[in-house]
Parts: sequence; C-alpha cells; structure tokens
Amino acid sequence: MTAAALGLGVALVGWLGAGAGAAPGSGIEAGAGGMRAPEWKLRDPDGKVVDFAIFKGKVVVIDFWATWCPPCREEIPGYIQLMKAHAGEGLVVIGISLDQAGPQVVKAFAAKAGINYPLVMADEEILAAFGGVEAIPTTFLIDREGIIRDRKVGAEPAADYAKKVRALLAKKAG
Repeated sequence: MTAAALGLGVALVGWLGAGAGAAPGSGIEAGAGGMRAPEWKLRDPDGKVVDFAIFKGKVVVIDFWATWCPPCREEIPGYIQLMKAHAGEGLVVIGISLDQAGPQVVKAFAAKAGINYPLVMADEEILAAFGGVEAIPTTFLIDREGIIRDRKVGAEPAADYAKKVRALLAKKAG
C-alpha cells in the first residue's frame, strides 16, 4: 500500500468516526497497558532524525495527527498546555504527522499554532509498529519505563486527558 493510499484510508476512517478498538491481532488494545512502546527513528519537518530513544525515562504522549483533521487541531492547545505545565517534570508530547502534503505544510501549521513540542513525519513502518492507526487522532500515553499505558482514538477533553498524564508523571521510574 502506498503512503498516499494509507493516509487516505486513515482519513476516511477518521471522518467516519471509527471506534476506539485496535485492529484485531494488532497487539495493542484500547486502554490496555503493558505493551512496550516500539522503537523508532523519524524525520522532523526540517529533515533531522528524531530517535525515540532520547525520550527514555520520560512520560511520552505520542499523537498521530494531521493538519487537516479538525479533532486533531482541537486537541493541540491542550498538548501545548501540558508541555508548558509539565515538561519540567519529564513530560514530552510528540506529534506524528500523517500529512501527505509534506513537511513544509506541517512546519507552517506548527509555527502558526504555536506548537511547543517535537513533530515528526509518519511513515508506513511507524503505523504498523503501533499496531495500526485506523483513525486520527490516535494517541498513546507511555510511562517512564517505555510501557504503553493508554491508547485513545478520537479527541478527548483536555482536562480529562491531563488527569491521565499527571497520574503517570506522579509515578517515578523503577
């Protein structure tokens, strides 16, 4: 499947309001903890490689999103606030863009929106590594040990999601 076809498929499912469950056999179920987050290296909109390993020991929010996705855009201010409030406590939000129009579109959008967290460009391998992404936004919450503790499909009120993040931040690694 080409990246363009993959992006279109994700877009259509997202617009149709897919349910929160992962694809059968994907290995990652909605809300299930215990799965180790996959290792990855992706390029940011400037073409620099970002390695997931540099975030070891942090609580990580991985958000699969796109600039053209209304629910994705809705959640961005909440992620900006989370970073402002909790980056010093070991939180990092990472936006993985599914935009097919290219990194320049993402870079321009990020500047206009005031995004204060790392953005990288998705490829087919990252989507498969996370068990398939049927709709966007799809967001994974990863603890300091690198274990996926939450998976959500669709937007969630910022205050509700912030509670989940703060609960993981309160737990120290070990």
